[in-house]
Amino acid sequence: MTATSSSQGSPPPDSLAGPAVPAVPTARAGVAPGQAGPPATSAVLARSLRARRGAPGAPGGRRRRGPSDERERGALSVADWRRPQVAWTWRGMHLALLVLLVVWCLGPLLLLAKFAFTPTQDILTHPMALFPNGFTTGNIEQAWNRYHIGQYFMNTVWVALGSWFVQVLVATTGGYVLSVLRPRWAKALNWAVLTTLFVPAVVLLIPLYKIVVDPPVGETLINNYLAVWLPAGASAFNVVLVSRFFDSLPREIFEAARVDGAGPLRVFWSIVLPMSRPIIGVVSVFAVIASWKDFLWPFLVLKSATVKPLSVYLQSMANVDKGTLMAALAISTLIPVVMFLVFQRMFLRGAGLGGAVKG
Repeated sequence: MTATSSSQGSPPPDSLAGPAVPAVPTARAGVAPGQAGPPATSAVLARSLRARRGAPGAPGGRRRRGPSDERERGALSVADWRRPQVAWTWRGMHLALLVLLVVWCLGPLLLLAKFAFTPTQDILTHPMALFPNGFTTGNIEQAWNRYHIGQYFMNTVWVALGSWFVQVLVATTGGYVLSVLRPRWAKALNWAVLTTLFVPAVVLLIPLYKIVVDPPVGETLINNYLAVWLPAGASAFNVVLVSRFFDSLPREIFEAARVDGAGPLRVFWSIVLPMSRPIIGVVSVFAVIASWKDFLWPFLVLKSATVKPLSVYLQSMANVDKGTLMAALAISTLIPVVMFLVFQRMFLRGAGLGGAVKG
Protein backbone atom coordinates (compact mmCIF):
# COMPACT_ATOMS: atom_id res chain seq x y z
CA MET A 1 0.00 0.00 0.00
CA THR A 2 1.32 3.41 -0.86
CA ALA A 3 2.00 6.21 1.56
CA THR A 4 -0.97 8.14 0.26
CA SER A 5 -3.43 5.34 0.93
CA SER A 6 -2.04 4.66 4.39
CA SER A 7 -2.40 8.30 5.36
CA GLN A 8 -6.01 8.28 4.18
CA GLY A 9 -6.87 5.00 5.88
CA SER A 10 -5.82 5.58 9.52
CA PRO A 11 -5.31 8.84 11.40
CA PRO A 12 -1.98 9.43 13.18
CA PRO A 13 -1.92 8.58 16.92
CA ASP A 14 -2.54 11.83 18.83
CA SER A 15 -1.09 10.43 22.02
CA LEU A 16 2.32 10.11 20.45
CA ALA A 17 2.26 13.15 18.23
CA GLY A 18 2.15 15.71 21.08
CA PRO A 19 0.30 19.04 21.00
CA ALA A 20 -1.14 20.07 17.67
CA VAL A 21 0.84 22.67 15.73
CA PRO A 22 -1.01 24.88 13.27
CA ALA A 23 -0.25 24.20 9.64
CA VAL A 24 2.12 26.66 8.06
CA PRO A 25 2.17 27.11 4.31
CA THR A 26 5.40 25.88 2.72
CA ALA A 27 7.64 28.00 0.60
CA ARG A 28 7.51 25.53 -2.33
CA ALA A 29 4.41 24.05 -3.90
CA GLY A 30 5.62 20.47 -4.32
CA VAL A 31 6.13 19.50 -0.67
CA ALA A 32 3.85 16.82 0.78
CA PRO A 33 2.05 17.42 4.12
CA GLY A 34 4.00 14.76 5.98
CA GLN A 35 7.43 15.87 4.80
CA ALA A 36 9.61 18.39 6.59
CA GLY A 37 9.50 21.89 5.16
CA PRO A 38 12.46 24.05 4.26
CA PRO A 39 14.29 26.18 6.83
CA ALA A 40 12.04 29.16 5.97
CA THR A 41 9.05 27.19 7.26
CA SER A 42 10.66 26.65 10.69
CA ALA A 43 11.44 30.35 10.94
CA VAL A 44 7.84 31.28 10.17
CA LEU A 45 6.56 28.75 12.73
CA ALA A 46 8.91 30.06 15.44
CA ARG A 47 7.91 33.64 14.70
CA SER A 48 4.22 32.82 14.97
CA LEU A 49 4.74 31.02 18.26
CA ARG A 50 6.66 33.98 19.68
CA ALA A 51 3.89 36.33 18.59
CA ARG A 52 1.28 34.17 20.32
CA ARG A 53 3.29 33.90 23.53
CA GLY A 54 4.09 37.62 23.59
CA ALA A 55 7.84 37.22 23.29
CA PRO A 56 9.87 40.44 23.51
CA GLY A 57 11.38 40.01 20.08
CA ALA A 58 8.18 39.13 18.24
CA PRO A 59 6.72 41.73 15.89
CA GLY A 60 3.22 42.56 17.00
CA GLY A 61 3.51 40.53 20.19
CA ARG A 62 2.85 41.99 23.61
CA ARG A 63 5.83 42.89 25.75
CA ARG A 64 5.88 43.32 29.51
CA ARG A 65 6.45 46.84 30.68
CA GLY A 66 9.66 47.47 32.51
CA PRO A 67 10.97 50.36 34.63
CA SER A 68 12.30 52.10 31.54
CA ASP A 69 8.82 52.00 29.97
CA GLU A 70 7.31 53.64 33.06
CA ARG A 71 9.85 56.45 32.84
CA GLU A 72 9.16 56.97 29.15
CA ARG A 73 5.43 57.42 29.73
CA GLY A 74 5.93 61.00 30.92
CA ALA A 75 6.09 64.19 28.89
CA LEU A 76 9.79 63.59 28.25
CA SER A 77 11.55 60.33 27.51
CA VAL A 78 14.78 59.13 29.04
CA ALA A 79 16.66 60.24 25.96
CA ASP A 80 15.21 63.77 26.27
CA TRP A 81 16.25 64.00 29.91
CA ARG A 82 19.82 63.18 28.90
CA ARG A 83 19.97 66.33 26.80
CA PRO A 84 21.35 69.16 29.00
CA GLN A 85 19.23 71.93 27.48
CA VAL A 86 15.96 70.04 27.91
CA ALA A 87 16.82 68.84 31.43
CA TRP A 88 17.82 72.30 32.71
CA THR A 89 14.77 73.92 31.10
CA TRP A 90 12.31 71.54 32.72
CA ARG A 91 14.05 71.64 36.08
CA GLY A 92 13.92 75.42 35.99
CA MET A 93 10.18 75.28 35.24
CA HIS A 94 9.66 72.88 38.15
CA LEU A 95 11.57 75.16 40.50
CA ALA A 96 9.61 78.22 39.36
CA LEU A 97 6.31 76.37 39.87
CA LEU A 98 7.41 75.27 43.35
CA VAL A 99 8.33 78.83 44.34
CA LEU A 100 5.01 80.12 42.99
CA LEU A 101 3.03 77.56 44.97
CA VAL A 102 4.98 78.28 48.16
CA VAL A 103 4.48 82.04 47.83
CA TRP A 104 0.82 81.67 46.86
CA CYS A 105 -0.12 79.20 49.62
CA LEU A 106 2.28 79.92 52.49
CA GLY A 107 2.90 83.60 51.79
CA PRO A 108 -0.19 84.97 53.59
CA LEU A 109 0.40 82.77 56.64
CA LEU A 110 4.07 83.69 56.87
CA LEU A 111 3.27 87.38 56.45
CA LEU A 112 0.62 87.19 59.18
CA ALA A 113 3.09 85.46 61.51
CA LYS A 114 5.65 88.21 60.82
CA PHE A 115 3.11 90.95 61.52
CA ALA A 116 2.26 89.33 64.86
CA PHE A 117 5.82 90.01 66.08
CA THR A 118 6.36 93.34 64.29
CA PRO A 119 5.73 96.72 65.92
CA THR A 120 2.74 98.64 64.60
CA GLN A 121 4.87 101.48 63.24
CA ASP A 122 6.95 99.07 61.18
CA ILE A 123 3.79 97.41 59.85
CA LEU A 124 2.51 100.77 58.58
CA THR A 125 5.80 102.11 57.19
CA HIS A 126 7.72 98.99 56.07
CA PRO A 127 5.18 96.15 55.71
CA MET A 128 7.41 93.92 53.54
CA ALA A 129 10.66 94.49 55.46
CA LEU A 130 11.89 91.71 57.73
CA PHE A 131 11.88 93.28 61.22
CA PRO A 132 13.60 96.60 60.35
CA ASN A 133 13.59 97.68 64.03
CA GLY A 134 13.59 94.26 65.65
CA PHE A 135 10.69 92.05 66.66
CA THR A 136 8.47 92.30 69.71
CA THR A 137 6.17 90.02 71.71
CA GLY A 138 4.10 92.92 73.00
CA ASN A 139 1.40 92.33 70.37
CA ILE A 140 0.79 88.78 71.57
CA GLU A 141 0.80 89.82 75.25
CA GLN A 142 -1.58 92.71 74.66
CA ALA A 143 -4.00 90.61 72.61
CA TRP A 144 -3.95 87.79 75.18
CA ASN A 145 -4.16 89.87 78.38
CA ARG A 146 -5.89 93.14 77.48
CA TYR A 147 -8.38 91.85 74.91
CA HIS A 148 -8.76 88.35 76.47
CA ILE A 149 -8.16 86.45 73.24
CA GLY A 150 -7.52 83.32 75.29
CA GLN A 151 -11.10 83.26 76.58
CA TYR A 152 -12.62 83.58 73.12
CA PHE A 153 -10.10 81.08 71.81
CA MET A 154 -11.34 78.49 74.30
CA ASN A 155 -14.94 79.33 73.40
CA THR A 156 -14.12 78.54 69.81
CA VAL A 157 -12.48 75.30 70.85
CA TRP A 158 -15.63 74.21 72.67
CA VAL A 159 -17.79 75.15 69.68
CA ALA A 160 -15.52 73.19 67.32
CA LEU A 161 -15.31 70.12 69.58
CA GLY A 162 -19.07 69.89 70.02
CA SER A 163 -19.72 70.38 66.32
CA TRP A 164 -17.11 67.76 65.50
CA PHE A 165 -18.61 65.18 67.84
CA VAL A 166 -22.16 65.68 66.59
CA GLN A 167 -21.15 65.60 62.92
CA VAL A 168 -19.03 62.46 63.29
CA LEU A 169 -21.79 60.74 65.29
CA VAL A 170 -24.51 61.52 62.76
CA ALA A 171 -22.31 60.81 59.72
CA THR A 172 -21.03 57.43 60.92
CA THR A 173 -24.37 56.13 62.22
CA GLY A 174 -26.26 57.41 59.18
CA GLY A 175 -23.73 55.96 56.79
CA TYR A 176 -23.79 52.65 58.69
CA VAL A 177 -27.56 52.39 58.32
CA LEU A 178 -27.58 53.31 54.64
CA SER A 179 -24.58 51.24 53.57
CA VAL A 180 -24.17 48.27 55.94
CA LEU A 181 -27.54 47.54 57.56
CA ARG A 182 -29.54 48.48 54.43
CA PRO A 183 -33.15 48.21 55.64
CA ARG A 184 -36.02 48.19 53.18
CA TRP A 185 -36.52 51.94 53.44
CA ALA A 186 -32.80 52.69 52.98
CA LYS A 187 -33.19 53.74 49.34
CA ALA A 188 -35.96 56.22 50.17
CA LEU A 189 -33.93 57.60 53.06
CA ASN A 190 -30.90 57.94 50.82
CA TRP A 191 -32.89 59.97 48.30
CA ALA A 192 -34.27 62.14 51.12
CA VAL A 193 -30.73 62.85 52.35
CA LEU A 194 -29.56 63.70 48.84
CA THR A 195 -32.52 66.04 48.37
CA THR A 196 -31.44 68.20 51.30
CA LEU A 197 -28.20 69.00 49.47
CA PHE A 198 -30.19 71.09 46.98
CA VAL A 199 -31.75 73.30 49.67
CA PRO A 200 -29.76 76.55 50.19
CA ALA A 201 -28.64 77.22 53.74
CA VAL A 202 -30.00 80.78 53.61
CA VAL A 203 -33.53 79.44 53.13
CA LEU A 204 -33.27 77.51 56.40
CA LEU A 205 -31.79 80.39 58.39
CA ILE A 206 -35.00 82.06 59.60
CA PRO A 207 -36.94 78.85 60.44
CA LEU A 208 -33.93 77.46 62.27
CA TYR A 209 -33.49 80.69 64.23
CA LYS A 210 -37.15 80.62 65.32
CA ILE A 211 -36.75 77.03 66.52
CA VAL A 212 -33.65 77.98 68.52
CA VAL A 213 -35.36 81.01 70.07
CA ASP A 214 -38.50 79.06 70.98
CA PRO A 215 -37.75 75.31 70.92
CA PRO A 216 -40.57 72.78 71.22
CA VAL A 217 -39.10 71.42 74.47
CA GLY A 218 -37.35 73.46 77.13
CA GLU A 219 -36.15 77.04 77.24
CA THR A 220 -34.49 79.15 74.58
CA LEU A 221 -31.12 78.03 73.23
CA ILE A 222 -29.74 81.51 72.65
CA ASN A 223 -26.25 81.83 74.21
CA ASN A 224 -26.13 78.05 74.47
CA TYR A 225 -23.60 75.89 72.65
CA LEU A 226 -26.37 73.46 71.71
CA ALA A 227 -27.70 76.11 69.33
CA VAL A 228 -24.55 75.57 67.24
CA TRP A 229 -23.88 71.90 67.90
CA LEU A 230 -27.29 70.48 66.97
CA PRO A 231 -27.69 72.21 63.58
CA ALA A 232 -24.12 71.28 62.68
CA GLY A 233 -25.00 67.60 62.87
CA ALA A 234 -27.57 67.93 60.07
CA SER A 235 -24.92 67.65 57.35
CA ALA A 236 -26.11 65.54 54.44
CA PHE A 237 -22.75 65.89 52.73
CA ASN A 238 -20.96 64.05 55.55
CA VAL A 239 -23.56 61.27 55.59
CA VAL A 240 -23.24 60.72 51.84
CA LEU A 241 -19.44 60.84 52.05
CA VAL A 242 -19.24 58.27 54.85
CA SER A 243 -21.85 55.97 53.29
CA ARG A 244 -19.92 55.90 50.01
CA PHE A 245 -16.81 54.94 51.95
CA PHE A 246 -18.68 52.18 53.77
CA ASP A 247 -19.79 50.80 50.39
CA SER A 248 -16.15 50.04 49.58
CA LEU A 249 -15.58 47.97 52.73
CA PRO A 250 -15.41 44.18 52.20
CA ARG A 251 -18.73 42.52 52.98
CA GLU A 252 -17.03 39.24 53.90
CA ILE A 253 -15.90 40.73 57.20
CA PHE A 254 -19.45 41.71 58.14
CA GLU A 255 -20.77 38.28 57.24
CA ALA A 256 -18.05 36.58 59.26
CA ALA A 257 -18.81 38.78 62.27
CA ARG A 258 -22.53 37.96 62.06
CA VAL A 259 -21.72 34.24 61.86
CA ASP A 260 -19.62 34.61 65.02
CA GLY A 261 -22.63 36.13 66.80
CA ALA A 262 -21.82 39.85 66.64
CA GLY A 263 -24.80 42.16 66.66
CA PRO A 264 -25.23 45.43 64.73
CA LEU A 265 -23.76 47.56 67.51
CA ARG A 266 -20.75 45.26 67.93
CA VAL A 267 -20.10 45.23 64.18
CA PHE A 268 -20.31 49.03 64.11
CA TRP A 269 -18.03 49.60 67.11
CA SER A 270 -15.46 46.84 66.67
CA ILE A 271 -15.23 46.45 62.89
CA VAL A 272 -16.62 49.41 60.97
CA LEU A 273 -15.18 52.26 63.03
CA PRO A 274 -11.58 50.90 63.19
CA MET A 275 -11.61 50.42 59.42
CA SER A 276 -13.03 53.91 58.85
CA ARG A 277 -10.27 56.02 60.39
CA PRO A 278 -9.36 57.70 57.06
CA ILE A 279 -12.88 58.92 56.35
CA ILE A 280 -13.38 59.92 59.99
CA GLY A 281 -10.22 62.02 59.69
CA VAL A 282 -11.59 63.70 56.57
CA VAL A 283 -14.93 64.46 58.23
CA SER A 284 -13.10 65.73 61.32
CA VAL A 285 -11.04 68.19 59.29
CA PHE A 286 -14.13 69.43 57.46
CA ALA A 287 -16.15 69.75 60.67
CA VAL A 288 -13.51 71.57 62.73
CA ILE A 289 -12.49 74.01 60.02
CA ALA A 290 -16.12 74.77 59.07
CA SER A 291 -17.13 75.47 62.67
CA TRP A 292 -13.91 77.41 63.35
CA LYS A 293 -14.47 79.89 60.54
CA ASP A 294 -18.27 80.10 60.77
CA PHE A 295 -19.47 83.61 61.51
CA LEU A 296 -23.12 84.23 60.63
CA TRP A 297 -24.84 81.57 62.71
CA PRO A 298 -22.69 82.04 65.87
CA PHE A 299 -23.19 85.79 65.47
CA LEU A 300 -26.98 85.25 65.71
CA VAL A 301 -27.16 82.72 68.55
CA LEU A 302 -23.98 83.29 70.64
CA LYS A 303 -24.15 86.94 71.65
CA SER A 304 -22.86 86.80 75.20
CA ALA A 305 -19.17 87.46 75.87
CA THR A 306 -18.94 84.25 77.91
CA VAL A 307 -19.76 82.04 74.90
CA LYS A 308 -18.80 84.26 71.94
CA PRO A 309 -16.25 82.58 69.60
CA LEU A 310 -13.24 84.22 68.00
CA SER A 311 -14.88 84.67 64.60
CA VAL A 312 -17.55 86.86 66.17
CA TYR A 313 -15.21 88.72 68.50
CA LEU A 314 -12.60 89.62 65.87
CA GLN A 315 -15.06 91.72 63.90
CA SER A 316 -15.38 94.03 66.93
CA MET A 317 -11.59 94.63 67.01
CA ALA A 318 -11.45 96.77 63.87
CA ASN A 319 -10.37 99.92 65.75
CA VAL A 320 -7.60 98.41 67.87
CA ASP A 321 -3.88 98.63 67.28
CA LYS A 322 -2.77 96.97 64.02
CA GLY A 323 -0.08 94.91 65.68
CA THR A 324 -2.54 93.62 68.28
CA LEU A 325 -5.09 92.81 65.60
CA MET A 326 -2.50 90.89 63.59
CA ALA A 327 -1.51 88.96 66.70
CA ALA A 328 -5.15 88.05 67.38
CA LEU A 329 -5.60 86.88 63.80
CA ALA A 330 -2.43 84.81 64.03
CA ILE A 331 -3.70 83.12 67.20
CA SER A 332 -7.01 82.35 65.49
CA THR A 333 -5.22 80.43 62.70
CA LEU A 334 -3.39 78.02 65.02
CA ILE A 335 -6.05 75.32 65.19
CA PRO A 336 -6.69 75.00 61.42
CA VAL A 337 -2.95 74.80 60.73
CA VAL A 338 -2.43 72.19 63.47
CA MET A 339 -5.41 70.20 62.22
CA PHE A 340 -3.95 70.06 58.74
CA LEU A 341 -0.52 69.02 59.99
CA VAL A 342 -1.98 66.26 62.17
CA PHE A 343 -4.49 64.83 59.70
CA GLN A 344 -2.75 65.48 56.39
CA ARG A 345 -1.62 61.87 55.90
CA MET A 346 -5.00 60.50 56.93
CA PHE A 347 -6.69 63.09 54.73
CA LEU A 348 -4.68 62.31 51.59
CA ARG A 349 -4.28 58.55 51.67
CA GLY A 350 -6.96 55.88 51.47
CA ALA A 351 -7.60 52.99 53.77
CA GLY A 352 -5.18 50.08 53.59
CA LEU A 353 -7.64 47.22 53.48
CA GLY A 354 -5.59 44.82 51.40
CA GLY A 355 -4.92 42.41 54.28
CA ALA A 356 -8.35 42.56 55.82
CA VAL A 357 -9.65 39.47 54.02
CA LYS A 358 -7.56 36.32 53.76
CA GLY A 359 -7.78 33.79 51.02
